[in-house]
Order: sequence, then structure tokens, then C-alpha cells
Amino acid sequence: MSAGGFKSRRLVIVGLGLMGGSLALALRPYAEQIVAVDLNAATRDYALRTGMVDEATDDLRAGVHDADCVFLCAPVRTIIDVVRGRIGSYLRANTLLIDIGSTKEDICNAMGLLPIGVGAVGGHPMTGKESSGVESSDATLYRGRPFVLCPTRRTTPAVRLRALAMVEALQATPIEMDPHQHDRVVAAISHLPYLLSAALVATVAQEGEKDDAVWRLAAGGFRDTSRLAAQDLDMMGDILSTNTQAVATLLAHFRMQLAMIEAKLISREYEQLVETLRPAREARNHWARHYDSKRPQAK
Repeated sequence: MSAGGFKSRRLVIVGLGLMGGSLALALRPYAEQIVAVDLNAATRDYALRTGMVDEATDDLRAGVHDADCVFLCAPVRTIIDVVRGRIGSYLRANTLLIDIGSTKEDICNAMGLLPIGVGAVGGHPMTGKESSGVESSDATLYRGRPFVLCPTRRTTPAVRLRALAMVEALQATPIEMDPHQHDRVVAAISHLPYLLSAALVATVAQEGEKDDAVWRLAAGGFRDTSRLAAQDLDMMGDILSTNTQAVATLLAHFRMQLAMIEAKLISREYEQLVETLRPAREARNHWARHYDSKRPQAK
């Protein structure tokens, strides 16, 4: 299905931050009317003033009334609460409901209990920015980036095709994946790195209490490896609490890797230490050559 296959008469975005605002901008050519549902009055005013949306409300029921496409762009637990709540009774038959939460299994399970007739797909666009908020919205944010689609019990063949057409309209790359597999994969490449970054900063901060030269000398290496520790704590708390088992398993594997490195370091087996580190260097270089270099970088 081509991008031209995605059309919406009344497209509703619930949660108008960076991701939701960028969706509104990117899908403007494909929607006759775009409606925002957001509790923040300043956000609603900005979206209306800039023409990002045609209507804005803080009333979920009024906002999604008569919608044919609804995006849930909120923290993971808020999405689950909305799906488990009354939104199913607010939606008309054949509405496409899609979320952009960072974990998928709990959300997709909740979507599977929606009324028959509502078409629901779990979604996770792998993109973002350092800055957040509706003012940072960017129509090109999704362009060239992976957009994971996870089936639910409410994903019919027609719903799947419409979701794929929406991703194509964004000029993103659709990747269809089972929700459980998705959560296991993102635990490795996103959630574990966050915890390692936070642990690194906590360790360095302890050293900094004894000698502030740690902070004065910190440069590129520390900046690169500590960046994730600055992420929003409420958001990360939501993510970790809905992907606990996968993250805990990977933390155990990581402890084994650290223990092996520590043992060789303490025993002064430097040649063996280098050989232990070599596969990691080769795996990172392989990823950079064959995967990361072939797609646009997130702004």
C-alpha cells in the first residue's frame, strides 16, 4: 500500500508533546481534520495558534468522538490506563487505534480486550530528540527511522494494512514484530543502556564527592556514556515497570560480563583481557558499518 493509501477524515492525537506534535505535522497532508487531546492548556493554545491542529480539548470522549484514527502519545502507564478505561466505548467501529509507547506487551494485551470492531495496533517509533515538548515538534522526526508495529487481538488484515500505510506516510520504515520480542529487544538496546548510564554517573558522582577534579576533567567519553542518565525519570519508571523481567535478565548477563573483566584485571591477565574485549569492539564496528550508517540519524 502506498503512502497515498493513508487518509483520515478526523485524526486525533492524545498527548501533544514532541512525538504527538511531530505526528500532527507529518500527517497534515493526509488528514482532513486533526484534533489534539491534552490536559495542558498552554500546549493546546500553542497547537491551535500555530495551526498544528484544527481543534484541541482536554476531554477525551469529546476529542475522539467520530474519529477514524486515534494515536495515543502518552507515557506507557497512561496509555494502559486509557486503553483499559472507557476509550473503547468512545470509539466508533473501524477506528484505527495506535499507540507509540516504549514497551508493547502490556499495552497490546490491554488493546486485545477492546470492543470488537475497534482496530488496534501497538506502535513504537524508534526516534526522538534531546529537546521535548510540543514546541520541539518536527515534521521530519519519523523520516527514515524504524517504526515498530505489533499485532494485537484487534489487528485485522485491513487494520494492519492501514497501519502500514500510515507508517509509509510518515516516510518511516515499518518493522512488524511480536510484542514480547519487541520488549526483549528494546530491553537490550534501550532500557539496559539507560540503567548502565545511570549507574556510571552514580559511581562517578561518588568519586566527585572526594575530588571534584573528576567533574573538571570529564569530557567526551563521559558525555557520550552518561547522556542517557539525564532522561525523564517518570518516563523511565513507566518503561522499567512494564518490562521488568527482560531488563532484569539482561542485568544479570551484564554482571557476568563485568565479573569476567574484573577477574582478568585483578589477576593482571592483560593479554586475556584484551582478547575478552575484542569481540565487543568487533560487534560495535559491525553494527556501525552495516546498520547505523545506512539510516538518517535522529535530530
